[in-house]
Amino acid sequence: MYSTENCSSCCCWNEKLGEECGVYGVVSFGNDNSCMPHVSPLVAMGLHALQHRGQEAAGISSRSDNGDFYTIKRTGYVRDNFTRKHIIDDLPGMSAIGHVRYSTTKNKPDHSTRDAQPLFANLASGGVAVVHNGNITNADLLRSSLVQRGSIFQSCSDTECIVHLIACSDKQSFEDKLSDALGRIEGAYSIIVMNSTQMIGARDPYGIRPLVLGRITDKNIWVFASETCALDIIGAEYVRDVAAGEMLVIDNNKLTSHFPFKKSPSRFCIFEYVYFSRPDSYVEGQSVYQVRYNIGMILAQEGPVEADIICPVPDSGIPSAMGYSQESGIPMHLGIVKNQYVGRTFIEPTNEFRQQGVRLKLNVNRSVVEGKSVVLVDDSLVRGTTSRKIQQLLRDAGAREVHFRIASPPTVWPCYYGVDTPDRDGLMAAQMSLEEMRKELQVDSIHFVSLDGLYKASGCRDGRVGNDEQRRFCDACFSGDYFIKIGKNTPEGS
Repeated sequence: MYSTENCSSCCCWNEKLGEECGVYGVVSFGNDNSCMPHVSPLVAMGLHALQHRGQEAAGISSRSDNGDFYTIKRTGYVRDNFTRKHIIDDLPGMSAIGHVRYSTTKNKPDHSTRDAQPLFANLASGGVAVVHNGNITNADLLRSSLVQRGSIFQSCSDTECIVHLIACSDKQSFEDKLSDALGRIEGAYSIIVMNSTQMIGARDPYGIRPLVLGRITDKNIWVFASETCALDIIGAEYVRDVAAGEMLVIDNNKLTSHFPFKKSPSRFCIFEYVYFSRPDSYVEGQSVYQVRYNIGMILAQEGPVEADIICPVPDSGIPSAMGYSQESGIPMHLGIVKNQYVGRTFIEPTNEFRQQGVRLKLNVNRSVVEGKSVVLVDDSLVRGTTSRKIQQLLRDAGAREVHFRIASPPTVWPCYYGVDTPDRDGLMAAQMSLEEMRKELQVDSIHFVSLDGLYKASGCRDGRVGNDEQRRFCDACFSGDYFIKIGKNTPEGS
């Protein structure tokens, strides 16, 4: 979700790319709901499972049996805001959608709920609530046009454009109004829409952002979620992914599929496999854990080194480090321990605390690394700030050598499709050669997995150059291949 004003990451001091948002929806058609008076507790549980996709704010909207809508939005973690009282008493109904938010701009944090989701509006056809993961690249043009027509915006979120476009559509049915609205949108989106009678899940024609469908069959419950791990937490069975360009309508326990847009080649975000998704999720039919393990094996083939131990940067670097260890025969040890109790919003992104931020989160196990030649495996390299500090922690603990291996290609272009990345001048790999990065990070060697290797690890046997057009990914942050128009923001060389 993109926001045009002061709505930034609370952890922009971190090396990692900012997560995307997470969306969730539950609708029940059970005949006997005495044991489950409302579905909003299930939505809250699902949002817990998606918390890694956004920690700035969380929200839930429910629809009661009489058609009234209820919405609660709070800043911070799901666990701190959605207590039993809030869920049970204030969010009634057998249909509800939820959202965890991570904004994708780079100014100061917005500690209000102005841009938090779900967004709700009373339209001529009745109430409607929307949650969205992605980035609408023509949002500024749409907003300007809508304002000139008389629309009054209440937030800086591009998601609000969807609500206004639905309201302005001259189509008759709600499905047609939504299709009409989404047909005017460019960019990446996975959305869930709840109106007075229906719940609808949809993905953009390229399928950039994930969205899956699940079901608890014996209770006649349908579920939409960003990842399969959020189905597992409530005991829902994975049914299938919502297809690229598909709109799934759930109405009176009936599921209807529509493909209202021109068919486009799939361009699922490959960084979901590298970092964003939880390792226990399946996305686009692939185990995230297995893909990361595969990346590590290929990385060991492409960037071998003689060393004593493999040391992952927790947590997302662990599966790739395991694969590297398996392929290389070098034992893996937990040389770096993560403090699980340091929240992402614990420290404001000031220069003073940037210097201590890594030590708050990570500590080196001296008994493991002292006197050793260490292969440090991490999922990505963005700014380089954290990576430099981690290698220094290893040196301070007595590591003899530090060899850096990165389980993704060099990030050389910013993302415009819903991921928080620096401008190009803030990306280390865009400004330096491999040898310059090695010297800057003060490591003994450095190697990135190739883009072709990443494709192979993700299920493309012939790599990126293969002929399977339907297994191509969005890899713009690595290749600069921006396949969706970005308007006046289109970078040079794309």
